[in-house]
Amino acid sequence: MTRDDLDAVARAVFGNGRHLRGVSRLRGGSKKGVYRLDLDDDSTAVVYIWDASENYWPATGAGADRVEDPFSPASGLDLFEAAHRNLHQLGIRTPQLLLADRSGSLCPADLAVVEDVPGDNLESLLRRDPVRAAPAMARLAEALGVMRGHAGPRFGKVALVDGGGSSDGASCEQVVLDRAFDDLTEAAARDPRIAASHDRLRRVVGDLAARVATRSRYGLVHGELGPDHVLVDRAGQPVLIDIEGLMFFDVEWEHAFLRLRFGEHYAGLSGGDLDGHRMTFYTLAMHLSLVAGPLRLLDGDFPARDVMRGIAEHNLREALAFLPAAQGDRT
Repeated sequence: MTRDDLDAVARAVFGNGRHLRGVSRLRGGSKKGVYRLDLDDDSTAVVYIWDASENYWPATGAGADRVEDPFSPASGLDLFEAAHRNLHQLGIRTPQLLLADRSGSLCPADLAVVEDVPGDNLESLLRRDPVRAAPAMARLAEALGVMRGHAGPRFGKVALVDGGGSSDGASCEQVVLDRAFDDLTEAAARDPRIAASHDRLRRVVGDLAARVATRSRYGLVHGELGPDHVLVDRAGQPVLIDIEGLMFFDVEWEHAFLRLRFGEHYAGLSGGDLDGHRMTFYTLAMHLSLVAGPLRLLDGDFPARDVMRGIAEHNLREALAFLPAAQGDRT
């Protein structure tokens, strides 16, 4: 997208009193285009564009993006608006929504314009200055507690649940089990080390899933809440981004991801009693997902290829460590 492409968008948001000076594509956004609008009064805003040309993920089969599948690709303005509305109602900070447009008159794609939150993301701040990051981490823990306590009537993406719909699958753990088996098969087709251990890994996945008791209470989870998906505003407040995957689900799914991504900084986010069996099972399932997903992404033209290879390699080693010979105590 260029300045000419987005000039009408800027005018729709800011009127004719301010003029678009430039446009830059921001790093990240594997499923959508993310652009910064630079205006002539030195103010800025960010545009999200959901279009096939902005999506690096290879096309999958028909029906793969069904909203009834909790783990279908979390992409699109409908999902974004539903997630933004739910978080705003709970007082969870996300970039202010300035415009949502699906008319095609401003741009030949669905788009949203949001505030540009200045400053670092939490990942950069933790790496550079953990002491300065501490207040944001404490507030993030509070936000996670609020989300955890906000129970949904059913599990699934908030856009679906808000509309009275129901997700595929009998339970969260069954959905995760089915997905883990699919991820294992897909990863085995792309890496010989997984292929050689496929049957043993499948048995471990099944054994861990069998220890998990069914439950019927579901909290609100971001679904992919790494420190790179948390901005920190000038007041030190955490600001959640990439929110399209927001859903009601087992909170252990969120915490398995948080523990993987925050590492040594996770302890302050754990916040209360979590089911150990569920955490162990979901952690292995998460590793398998983070092998299959990045390897699938590399089938396309995603530019940060070394980063994706590194993610896949790290999680491959972690998944293989669950095999009995090296399993240890992961509860």
